[in-house]
Amino acid sequence: MLEIKDGKKILTTPISAEDLADIHIGDIIYLNGSMTTCRDVAHRRLVEAGRELPVNVRDAAIFHAGPIIRPLENDKFEMVSVGPTTSMRMEKFEKDFVEKTGVKVIIGKGGMGPNTEYACKNYKAIHCVFPAGNAVVAATEVEEIVDAQWRDLGMPETLWHCRVKEFGPLIVSIDTEGRNLFEENKVIFNERKDKAIEEICKQVSFIK
Repeated sequence: MLEIKDGKKILTTPISAEDLADIHIGDIIYLNGSMTTCRDVAHRRLVEAGRELPVNVRDAAIFHAGPIIRPLENDKFEMVSVGPTTSMRMEKFEKDFVEKTGVKVIIGKGGMGPNTEYACKNYKAIHCVFPAGNAVVAATEVEEIVDAQWRDLGMPETLWHCRVKEFGPLIVSIDTEGRNLFEENKVIFNERKDKAIEEICKQVSFIK
């Protein structure tokens, strides 16, 4: 579900393709509901080893993140810090991951490439960037750690299945049309760079 609240675009799981249709690169959104941390090894287990993900992320969100967790009593946990991992580390897996799991929102740090562009366009998902350096703030937006799977992988790689409230801000970097904010900005910035270099060269042409 997509709603506008106090000027914020808020997605609540379960998320449909229709919910994402009017969300475009550069938009800032927030997430309510189901989000699971999922990094390199979990992607590899699913894609390369063919193991079924023990957490259902269909129509929900994953977060490329290795959190710091505080164990509590009765097999409960508290999120202390959850900063994003560089998403490009998952690039070679993401197309197959999205196809197999049906995940709708991928969150991480930095941009992703053509595999993720393909997945977002063909399976109607989006990739978002959580601003780096705000891991403790992100942890405050985790209302509860509902479950923890694949604990044998250690704290950073465990699938921490969470319930979140207005998790964000999330900057949309790849939308359901396959547009890529980072790649489009590269073109713009390179054009500006070439013009700047040309102008600088004029000003210092007297230097031999």
